Amino acid sequence: MTLPTNVEHFKCEIVDGIATVALDRPDRKNPLTFESYAELRDWFRDLHYNDDIKAVVFASNGGNFSSGGDVHDIIGPLTKMSMKELLTFTRMTGDLVKAMVNCGKPVIAAIDGICVGAGAIIAMASDLRIATPEAKVAFLFTRVGLAGCDMGACAILPRIIGQGRTAELLYTGRSMSADEGHAWGFHNKVVPADELLTDATKLASLIAAGPNFGNMMTKTMLAQEWSMSIEQAIEAEAQAQAICMKTADFERAYNAFISKKKPVFEGN
Repeated sequence: MTLPTNVEHFKCEIVDGIATVALDRPDRKNPLTFESYAELRDWFRDLHYNDDIKAVVFASNGGNFSSGGDVHDIIGPLTKMSMKELLTFTRMTGDLVKAMVNCGKPVIAAIDGICVGAGAIIAMASDLRIATPEAKVAFLFTRVGLAGCDMGACAILPRIIGQGRTAELLYTGRSMSADEGHAWGFHNKVVPADELLTDATKLASLIAAGPNFGNMMTKTMLAQEWSMSIEQAIEAEAQAQAICMKTADFERAYNAFISKKKPVFEGN
């Protein structure tokens, strides 16, 4: 399957097995709309079946990552919807997170400037996060009269930064600074703005040069083991590793090692 780069509601560029995507309304700090939610959901769903893309960089655009749901295009219409319509919407937004988690490819969020609401959720749902000193991440749902439990935040965020820190951010809706995010483990690193995309792409390329089937297994087990006991997790990892040992990449790594060469993985 070939993923389209001529998407309508966000930017997408694919180079050397790395897909770089970004929301494309920089004049409004890249808010999400009903259409961009759905198109991103479908794109990440299809990514699971694409072997040409090895990793994804979810980039910022115009100095900001995302301002979350658009006030005029989403928030306003939501106030006039029926309960059934609202549930359809909230399930659709959650489906974007599920698609990112289940896409089988490592996702790196490159966060600059504003990263709030659903934008913060997209960053949270990524595997790795690189930020600039100007990055401000806020799960501000309570500030608009909603619960903090949006799109999996109460399940995923505590596993990244801990229960107490999550509770503070979700109850208050305040911004987490770049330094806080780095100290708390939300950001893997903080880099100057002019190095952000280069650094994120370099990390994506490093991961993409690895065993892609093994990376897929790693991402799968990171997600699935949340709900497993230790015994179940050990058995699941035994099965996953045995499957990986049947790949040609495992044999390539062995042959390279005994030949004192660097292995070149091909993803099978």
